[in-house]
Amino acid sequence: MRSRVISEPGSESASEHEAKRGRGSRGRGPGPGLDADWLRVAVGVAAWRWRRSWRSCARRGPAWPWPCSPAAATHKGYEGLVEGGENIKQANWLSVSNIIQLGGTIIGSARCKAFTTREGRLRAAYNLVQHGITNLCVIGGDGSLTGANIFRTEWGSLLEDLVKDGQITEDVAQKYCQLNIVGLVGSIDNDFCGTDMTIGTDSALHRIMEVIDAITTTAQSHQRTFVLEVMGRHCGYLALVSALASGADWLFIPESPPEDGWEDLMCERLGETRSRGSRLNIIIIAEGAIDRNGKSISSNYVKDLVVQRLGFDTRVTVLGHVQRGGTPSAFDRVLSSKMGMEAVMALVEATPDTPACVVSLSGNQSVRLPLMECVQVTKDVQKAMDEKRFEEAIQLRGRSFENNWNIYKLLAHQKPAQQKSPFTLAILNVGAPAAGMNAAVRSAVRIGICKGHTVYVVNDGFEGLANGQIHEVGWHDVAGWLGRGGSMLGTKRTLPKTCMEKIVETVRKFNIQSLLVIGGFEAYEGVLQLVEARGQYEELCIIMCVIPATISNNVPGTDFSLGSDTAVNAAMESCDRIKQSASGTKRRVFIVETMGGYCGYLSTVTGIAVGADAAYVYEEPFTIHDLKANVEHLTDKMKTDIQRGLVLRNEKCHEHYTTEFLYNLYSSEGKGIFDCRINVLGHLQQGGAPTPFDRNYSTKLGVKAVLWMSEKLQEVYRKGRVFANAADTACVIGLRKKAVAFSPVTELKKVTDFEHRLPQEQWWLNLRLMLKMLANYQISLTEYISGKMEHVTRRTLSIEKGF
Repeated sequence: MRSRVISEPGSESASEHEAKRGRGSRGRGPGPGLDADWLRVAVGVAAWRWRRSWRSCARRGPAWPWPCSPAAATHKGYEGLVEGGENIKQANWLSVSNIIQLGGTIIGSARCKAFTTREGRLRAAYNLVQHGITNLCVIGGDGSLTGANIFRTEWGSLLEDLVKDGQITEDVAQKYCQLNIVGLVGSIDNDFCGTDMTIGTDSALHRIMEVIDAITTTAQSHQRTFVLEVMGRHCGYLALVSALASGADWLFIPESPPEDGWEDLMCERLGETRSRGSRLNIIIIAEGAIDRNGKSISSNYVKDLVVQRLGFDTRVTVLGHVQRGGTPSAFDRVLSSKMGMEAVMALVEATPDTPACVVSLSGNQSVRLPLMECVQVTKDVQKAMDEKRFEEAIQLRGRSFENNWNIYKLLAHQKPAQQKSPFTLAILNVGAPAAGMNAAVRSAVRIGICKGHTVYVVNDGFEGLANGQIHEVGWHDVAGWLGRGGSMLGTKRTLPKTCMEKIVETVRKFNIQSLLVIGGFEAYEGVLQLVEARGQYEELCIIMCVIPATISNNVPGTDFSLGSDTAVNAAMESCDRIKQSASGTKRRVFIVETMGGYCGYLSTVTGIAVGADAAYVYEEPFTIHDLKANVEHLTDKMKTDIQRGLVLRNEKCHEHYTTEFLYNLYSSEGKGIFDCRINVLGHLQQGGAPTPFDRNYSTKLGVKAVLWMSEKLQEVYRKGRVFANAADTACVIGLRKKAVAFSPVTELKKVTDFEHRLPQEQWWLNLRLMLKMLANYQISLTEYISGKMEHVTRRTLSIEKGF
């Protein structure tokens, strides 16, 4: 049987759904990264299966105990499925090579009214049977996926009708009696319940934040107010996260219309902001924003309101389809690659009793969910909004959406604490600078002030703490920090053991009762040293928390560190340009060195995001025989139409096989076939403005860390003093699989390789299987761990996720 992939973003598959949603001036269409990744995976896995012989399986162990099946792609979505003919084409390895950096969908998408009718689905069934296709991977929104499920439900009766009409025989109908469906959610609105992120959302946020950052500079220069309208007819996710990541002054989303009289309150707050010396105001509005009576709130109405009441120079910017275009972000490229691989595995493993499922993201895990359960909950959200049950609508969006909304309201405007607390909090950055540090400091400072704490900031890390470089900070002192890269506080790698007595003296002098350390491996190691010194210094019996922030992503206790997403995007953008250069000159291989110390996360994830031919990392030892095999692989590749190569090397992956050695080896062995160049990316991976992911993640971790510390302070506060010596009073906060967790540093010490500054177990090593498969290496997928089938309920939606 054959498999095929449909790109059907935005087409509605049920006539009633089409009528309900209507058609606005901005019809839904493809977003960045829609098929550039999952199509490669689907074709790659299918082609790999086709290529593998049972002889090689017997030699290396059975990797795929299923029939081989090539892949096909249908152009123009359901319309192509109904029309058939040249719209359904077999895809091969080369046809999906060099597309990972392209936005939109190379196989096209179109709305199709014919597919909403049984006659249209009958023609589609005939075309599938003619091509021997019984596995469908459909990418789109809830309407498209609902249509796919209807198609699957009717499949048997459709074949019966084809037999009655004499278009196919009984034998053919029996042969193709089972249709398997797997859905992938492609929507920049992130409006599909059951998944943390849909394909295209992160890239759309990149486009929005690029515009906001650019507008901020002109707004400050001319002292203007800007009203930005972003997409989101029925879902305010883009507006919400954009506001959270930019520190917008006011926000309108359809899930939570403003209370009556909002005009007065908004103008009052904008006026207060200007009176404190701010030279700009940012208002973000989702295109579907409404008031409590269901009346639309337009961006022009908001602009006129500000001009008439405050007299501010105000401009409107409607982003429109800018949000759909452009190069996919690294997050979207890796996400869609993972989803595509999981979708193919789900189709391969499907049985007649397997329900149609959708592949989704939960934390950093791929999971399978019953398609119609997700669709039903998604419809429940709209129903709740239509019936003005807005609080319920926010809850149905999921706990992450609800927390984003609550955090935005906490941080956007200062609210006086209910009472002054007796506690003090000091915040510092440690280690190398990483994007997102400033956003974490901002949210931590502001939530600390909301809780009534006295908040200090420390310059230059533990060294600054030892030297007394500490001062109290206020709400407005951290304004504008969200989009800034590096570390505004300054950061150094100095560890406490070199200046312990001075640190203790500073802690005593300023009566510091809790310490929030934002940084990399040095931050974790430094807090561990402070905890181990508690027995000697009673002043160190305070609450301590580490927010991991390093481009290396090598801190134990978390799957993602602040700054790592920004670093991957920086490396990816450089590699995209390098690939373009190599494609232009032909027969050229680039050896690119990335940072990361001994940790190969940056090389591996960047390698997946750019379609690298190999990525050498310390965690996966390699020999000269492996290098020889890689050279031979590239030699074979030069005989195809893709005459360029890209090899990534983590800076400390091998003591002897240096970047220079690899260059000499590839140059010598490839002489006459290809030439080589070296590119060391260096510290450009540390610079730049934080990505939307890092801004949002930093903000949430800063809030969660201070809330946790506040709870712990209450627990250990006795007779007017804080005394904390339990293991769980000094933790690392981080995303672990599906949820944010606090891990005691003393427990993490047991699973840490201090010599190489690495956790002993690293989740991302599972991604290397996909990296090699996408590079067209013969591999065994026996180690691949398939996603589990889970269910979507109100309870599962209430679980807090990292995104």
